[in-house]
Amino acid sequence: MARRTRSEEIVETDRIEGRAHPHETYRLVGQDAALSRAARAIRAGRPPQAWLITGPPGIGKATLAYRIARYLLRYGASDQGPGDLSVPENDPVAIQVRAASHPGLLVLKRGLHPETGKLMTVLPVDEIRRLANFFGLTSGAGGWRVAIVDPADDMNDNAANALLKLLEEPPPRAMLLLISHAPGRLLPTIRSRCQRLNLRPLDQGELESELREFLPEQTPDELQALAKLAGGSIGAALRLAGSDGLMLAEQAERLIENADSPDFAAALSLAEKVAKIDDGIDIFGGFLAQALADRIVARAGKGGVRLDRWVELREKLNTSFGRTSALHLEPRQTILSTVNALSQTSRRGAL
Repeated sequence: MARRTRSEEIVETDRIEGRAHPHETYRLVGQDAALSRAARAIRAGRPPQAWLITGPPGIGKATLAYRIARYLLRYGASDQGPGDLSVPENDPVAIQVRAASHPGLLVLKRGLHPETGKLMTVLPVDEIRRLANFFGLTSGAGGWRVAIVDPADDMNDNAANALLKLLEEPPPRAMLLLISHAPGRLLPTIRSRCQRLNLRPLDQGELESELREFLPEQTPDELQALAKLAGGSIGAALRLAGSDGLMLAEQAERLIENADSPDFAAALSLAEKVAKIDDGIDIFGGFLAQALADRIVARAGKGGVRLDRWVELREKLNTSFGRTSALHLEPRQTILSTVNALSQTSRRGAL
């Protein structure tokens, strides 16, 4: 099967507006353990047939995958390159990878449906089948070929089975890099045929330090709040900063605090703001669920409050926000119904 042309480029759903994409990123933050493990195997000439790169979204999984790819395509599985697997930005291989034009690199992601033009919900089997032809080619340093599946979690059942067949009969000098946010969703037989590289969330101080460089316009208090909300993920923090994340988090807390005396006019204004933000209903729903969970945990064991009612409400709100997002419904009714539900539950016992 022919390689994608420039007009068929994959939609970069993981690009953060105004920031470099992972294939354009050369600095990997806070993942020295995983990087060292990969470097030792590659530079010793004994890399596995496949790596499963795992961890929460936005912590550098794709950045690490592209770093490994650049090194293999430039130096092969040898110790000819730097110990940290870096390749200079002006190296021809790095330039080609940055331009998504290196013949030795194949990236598989969900694309646009040919009939509807909308982003597909799964990574289909036809995409995975492209790997067989791709790995039959010769390219890169010493004939190395590298494929990145990002994320492998998006594969449907047929695609997963096709990938498993390839892993059972691995071609020589080929590297498969599977990126996974939720490895438990993958077939156990796929996981067992990959070596795992676990990436960790950054700690609070580490993340705040990085955010000071990326977001110099933010105040120390704002950076601290972003780091707390992002759960150790640089990508999540940058997305929140660019999508009114702090405002939505504050509004979620305010809805819960004022549950016993709701302001429906303010809720309506909030709904208007959420509707104008990309993925606003998802982001706000996530903050609301987390804020409720934090309060439930804080009150657990103290008595005086029927926490089961709040747990049930949280589950109902998760379903409601999920349905609104999936069906692209108007957020106004969802938020107003949420305010009403919070008020009713609060009357039976405030958090």
